[in-house]
Amino acid sequence: MDSSVDGEQEENERSSSPAGVQSPVMDRNPSPPPDTADGEEDEDLDAIGDTVYSKHWLFSTLTRLIHMVTEHSEDNSEGQMQLSDDDEEDLCRVWDMAMDKDVAGFLQEFKAADILLGVIAKSRSPRLTEISVGILGNIACFPDTCMTLSQNEDLGAVLLLLLGDADPPTLLETSRLLLTCLSQKDVCSVWLQRIRQQTSVCSNLCFIMCSSTNTDLLEKVGELIDKLFDLDEELMKSWITAQRSEEKEEDNENHIDLTSCLMEAAKQLRSESPNGIEVYLHILQLLTTVEEGIQVLAAPDGPGKSVWNLVCDVVCEDLCQPNNLPVVLHEQKSILVQAFAVLQALYRCQDQWCSRTDTSLRLIGTVLRVCQYQSECKDEATNKDDTKDDHLQTLAEITAEFLADICIHISKDTVTDLINEGYLTQKTCVTAAVSLLPKFKTSFQHLQAVLSEADPQLADVMRMQFPV
Repeated sequence: MDSSVDGEQEENERSSSPAGVQSPVMDRNPSPPPDTADGEEDEDLDAIGDTVYSKHWLFSTLTRLIHMVTEHSEDNSEGQMQLSDDDEEDLCRVWDMAMDKDVAGFLQEFKAADILLGVIAKSRSPRLTEISVGILGNIACFPDTCMTLSQNEDLGAVLLLLLGDADPPTLLETSRLLLTCLSQKDVCSVWLQRIRQQTSVCSNLCFIMCSSTNTDLLEKVGELIDKLFDLDEELMKSWITAQRSEEKEEDNENHIDLTSCLMEAAKQLRSESPNGIEVYLHILQLLTTVEEGIQVLAAPDGPGKSVWNLVCDVVCEDLCQPNNLPVVLHEQKSILVQAFAVLQALYRCQDQWCSRTDTSLRLIGTVLRVCQYQSECKDEATNKDDTKDDHLQTLAEITAEFLADICIHISKDTVTDLINEGYLTQKTCVTAAVSLLPKFKTSFQHLQAVLSEADPQLADVMRMQFPV
């Protein structure tokens, strides 16, 4: 798919304990724990694999964690548990250490998944829960350890329930862990089956998208949903139809609409995270590839118009300013492909919530400008090995199709306004003709006929250059 997160990259994604009051972010492996043996031979026996990390220290830290949680659970089951600075620092060190394959394997042999599951179940500390899930997330980055972790049914159930947690850092680490597992081809089917069966996943993710202002969390939740929909079209359909079914239930004041929640998250990310808005645009594009999604977007009282307005703003205001369009065409081709794909799908069902003749002049002008720059930069789109840029080629194709859809319905008044506003000139007319011919001959003929009424002189120039 165009903008889905690269599976191999996700498999290698590691999370480190956050900076600030937590352990410092490191650009290298963390320093080894304090020495626990006197001689080199003892140190070699105590070392985890080829690392300098101590088995004894790791064992004692996890054992201390178990005692800590158990004692708190017995002494004060209702009160929130507070981690000491030393305990938090040690646990964050384990979190960082788990980025190492040998350490992850040792933790797995030590039944760390079961230990951390018990900790999560008994934890009365959001920070402790976050760290525990973060450690599991790093363990899951390696295929062998991810396979073993994924086979733990109880852990799988608890992690999905954690999506209903109120703590943003915990939600972030949970989403990262699930995304990592879904990116491992040998276990993704196991997690997809669990998610299909756990109906709260959809509503919990929707709640996060429509209520959170945490940029990192919204971006990661978007990547998770994007991965789910890209892997399982039937799951996507079921979430869409489930939302529509809920709409029909009486007295359902707490109904959360999937598409509206996607919109809320996209609005939040629009000015803060270009990567995030790209992910959400791709989710919307995926929705337009199934009939169920189109029906929701085309509904007279549905979210189609809101989606249309947002994507138009992203295209016209954020991406395609006249002074930066050449850069956008080369550096943000994929996001433009997704945006135009969404707009084209919405345009084709636009009659349900507004007239096609109301299509904004700035959007039509932007489409014409994109076509023009594509034509001018065509030679630059060829790489040194004389192979075409596939993304730029895809963008050219979808822009031409969108322009053809617009031109087949364009009115004399709209053409007149485009000319008066400077969007439609002899140069952009030629660009439009090049984009439309010969594949979209009917659209070109309609544009030329309307142009004859709006500006006969310009129409004559077009007729001489492109006698159809």
